Amino acid sequence: MTAILNEAPAPASAPALAAVRARRPLGVLVAGTLLALVVIAAVCAPLLAPYAPDTIDLSSSLVGTGRDHLLGTDSSGQDLLSRALYGARSSLVAPLALLAVAGVLGVSLGVLAAWRGGWVDVLVSRLTDVMYAFPGLLFTVLIIAVFGAGMTTSVLALGLAFTPTVAKYTRSLALSEARKPYVDAYRVQGMGGIRICAAHVVPNLARAVLGYLVVLFGEALMSLATLSYLGFGAQPPSSDWGLMVQEGQAAIVQGAMLPALVPGTAIALVVVCFNVVGVWAADRLGRQ
Repeated sequence: MTAILNEAPAPASAPALAAVRARRPLGVLVAGTLLALVVIAAVCAPLLAPYAPDTIDLSSSLVGTGRDHLLGTDSSGQDLLSRALYGARSSLVAPLALLAVAGVLGVSLGVLAAWRGGWVDVLVSRLTDVMYAFPGLLFTVLIIAVFGAGMTTSVLALGLAFTPTVAKYTRSLALSEARKPYVDAYRVQGMGGIRICAAHVVPNLARAVLGYLVVLFGEALMSLATLSYLGFGAQPPSSDWGLMVQEGQAAIVQGAMLPALVPGTAIALVVVCFNVVGVWAADRLGRQ
């Protein structure tokens, strides 16, 4: 028996690895590859962008695709490729910050409600229900109206708007996790509730919660882009994709589609790819 326990696991065979790869849908591979390219382009924007994103050249206003400007220019003569590359940074980082805020608050409230139960659970449930009663965008706009427009305010406001969703999901998971035998075993050993939750319950929920947050990334990106489009999020001279769509809207009347089409396509592509990868990742991470 000792020999069997100490025996190192055999490395996976080639057929087994091939079977694992075969179970990964082609669409997930394509979406993951596109996302990886977008991330690389955002990181390497200073090296890839042919111009500075804020370089204005009125003599090149609304120039179409060509040798000097691969994706054309906007009404101020700014190179759209350069702006899209730099804009990928804020458009990808801001949703991560948003989900970090929602994740910390939502997981804390969800675990607290499931662990304590009673009036605490009722209070948290009613609080999340009240927040659900307001449309997320309206709730965010109200906060921005009080504290002012800007990307930081938008991230914090949307983080609060996403918190009830994460809290309800976490609570449903934590309720079943708190009933498992190992929790009673740690209690018998004299371990406090906070320590049990922080050291054992939350880590056991991390995989499923992380998968759920990946699914929410596309919605978070779209929400932030919507706020920037409405003028509540990123402010000029930012190259945020949502702001670029808003700035390029006027050029459509003049027959120039690229200033709005380039950032709009980038948003749609990243959101679709994250939804595809997110659903697959949530399914894999949710398996305990």
